[in-house]
Amino acid sequence: MGTDQLTLGDAGAQLIAPGQLFEIERARVNGIDMTVWKNAPQTLRQILDMSQHHGDLEFLVYENQRYTFREHYALVATLAHRLIERVAKGDRVAIAARNLPQWVMAFWASVSVGAIVTPLNAWWTSEELSYGLHDSGSSLLFVDEERLERIYELLNDLPDVTTVVVMGDPERSVPLRPHPRVSIVSFEEFVGDIDHAIPPDVELSADDDATMLYTSGTTGHPKGAVGSHRNIITNFMNLSFAAHRSALRAGVTPNASAAPSQNAGLLNVPFFHATGCYAVLVPSTAAGSKIVLMHHFDARRALEIIQRERISMIGGVPTVAMQIIDDPDFDKYDTSSVVSIAYGGAPAPPELVTRLRARFPLGQPSNGYGLTETSAAIASNPGADYVAKPSSCGPCYPVNEVAVVPEDYVGNEPGDDLARGPDVLGELWIKGPNVIRGYWNKPEATTRAFTPAGWFRTGDIAKIDDDGFIFIVDRAKDMIIRGGEKVYSVIVEAAIFEHPDVQDCAVVGVPHPILGEEVAAVVVLRPGRVIEAEEISRHVAARLAKFEVPTKVYFRSSALPRNPQGKVLKRELRESLA
Repeated sequence: MGTDQLTLGDAGAQLIAPGQLFEIERARVNGIDMTVWKNAPQTLRQILDMSQHHGDLEFLVYENQRYTFREHYALVATLAHRLIERVAKGDRVAIAARNLPQWVMAFWASVSVGAIVTPLNAWWTSEELSYGLHDSGSSLLFVDEERLERIYELLNDLPDVTTVVVMGDPERSVPLRPHPRVSIVSFEEFVGDIDHAIPPDVELSADDDATMLYTSGTTGHPKGAVGSHRNIITNFMNLSFAAHRSALRAGVTPNASAAPSQNAGLLNVPFFHATGCYAVLVPSTAAGSKIVLMHHFDARRALEIIQRERISMIGGVPTVAMQIIDDPDFDKYDTSSVVSIAYGGAPAPPELVTRLRARFPLGQPSNGYGLTETSAAIASNPGADYVAKPSSCGPCYPVNEVAVVPEDYVGNEPGDDLARGPDVLGELWIKGPNVIRGYWNKPEATTRAFTPAGWFRTGDIAKIDDDGFIFIVDRAKDMIIRGGEKVYSVIVEAAIFEHPDVQDCAVVGVPHPILGEEVAAVVVLRPGRVIEAEEISRHVAARLAKFEVPTKVYFRSSALPRNPQGKVLKRELRESLA
C-alpha cells in the first residue's frame, strides 16, 4: 500500500489497534493518569537481555576496537557483578568520558544492578564536574584519562566518591596515579576475568529511577533530570512506532525480510546527551544496530567511516548533517549506503531537507523534537511529510499529549477550550510516560517546570496546525521584543538560511535605547563566498515583515559557539556583540 493510499492517521491507527505490538492503554503512573504503550518492556535490563539475540553481529566500533553483541553482554554481565559489590540499588554511578565502548558497558552494567546512571558533560571544567558529582552524590565514577586529570585535585572535596574506574587505552602501560583517599583503578583491572554469563538478579520495576542526565545549564547551574526505566523505554517505543509507521506508509511490511541487513549508525553526538543515550544507544542495543564512534567529529573523517563501515544512519544535530554535505570532497566517497538522516536537538533550517535529498538520493531525512525532560523524542517528521512541512518537527506520538498554552494561563492542566491552529502561538506543554518526575533535589525548579497533573512546561514557543504538526518557533528566552513586536529568531534564521551563500547563522536580540531590542544576525558564509551585510537584510526583507529584518549583521570566519547538544550559545553571542 503506497503513501497516497495510507494517511499518517490511518497508518498510526493500524499500529495501535487492539492486539497489535503498539497497542496503547490508559494507566496510572506515579499517581497520574496517562496513555502508555501496553506491550513495552518494563525495565532496561530487559532491553539488555534482548541484545543477546544479535550474537556475533558487531555492536561497537571505535578506532581499532570492535565488540560483538555477545562480547559486550559478557563484559557487562561481569562488570555488573563487580559493581554490585560496591553500589546498592538507587546509588548514583557517574560516567565522565568521551564516547568510548567502555562508556556503553558502564551504562548497561549500572542500570542492570539498579544504580542511577549519572552521565556528566565531558566538556565541563573541573569545577563543573565537581558540581555534578557533589550534586548527584555519586559514589562510583567511570572516567577517561582526560577527565581524571580535571577532577583529580578535587577528589578530596568529594567525600561521596570512593572509587574511580579509568577507561583508557587498553594497551596503555603508564601506571595510574594513586590517590590517598579514593581507590583509582583501570577499567580492565576492575572487570578482571570475564567469569559471569548473566548480570546479577536485581528486582527492578518500570518506575524505578534509572538515569540522571544534567540539563545544558544555559541559565544557572545544570539540573539533574531523573529518568525512570519507563521514561527511557517509552522513547524506544516511540522511535520504533515511528519507524513502523513510515514503513507502512511506504508500502513496506515491517520485518518482512527473513534476513534483514544490519543497520550501522555513525554516532556524532555524545552519550551524555539524551539523543546519544536514549535515542541511539538504547534502540541500537535492542534492535541489533552497529554503533560506530568517533574520537571527535570531523566531516572528512565521517565520510571515510561512512564508506568503510557502510553506514546506513547518520544524524545527531542539523549542523553535523550540514558539515558532511558541505565538505569539498563529498563526491569522492561512496555514501550510497546511507538510507536515514535523522536529527533533532536544535532547530533545522527548512532548506536542509532539499539539500540532503540531493546529496543522499536513497536517504530519508527526518526531523524530530524532544528534550532531556521528555527522555528524548515526543515527535518526528520523516519522509514525504518532512518534504511537505520542512519547518515542522511532526506530530506527537500516540502516548504523548501536547498543548500550546498562552503566557497568562494559570492552570495546571490545559483544557479543551485552549485555542489551536496554525496562527496560535504559545508555550508548548507536554505530557506522557516519557516525561520525567522532576529534578534531583531541586523541588522549587521541579514545581516551576512540572504541573501536578503531569504536564511539562518546555519553555519553547510553538504552534500546532490543523493536522497536529508541531512547529517550534523559538525558545521563550530567545524571543526578541522590538518596540513591542515579538520577533521569533527561528523564523528569521530560516529566512537567512535560504540565501545560497550562508552556511550557518544565529539571530539574537541586542539592546536598543528606544526600541528596547533590535534584531541582530551573526552569519557564517560558505567557503570562498563574500557578500555585504546589506545583502542579508535585503534577502530577509523580501520574505518577512519589516520589524523582523536584522538591522545589524555580523560575519564570523569561525564556527558559531555551540554546546555539546549542538545548540547555539546565544547568551555567549549576545555578550560578545554587546
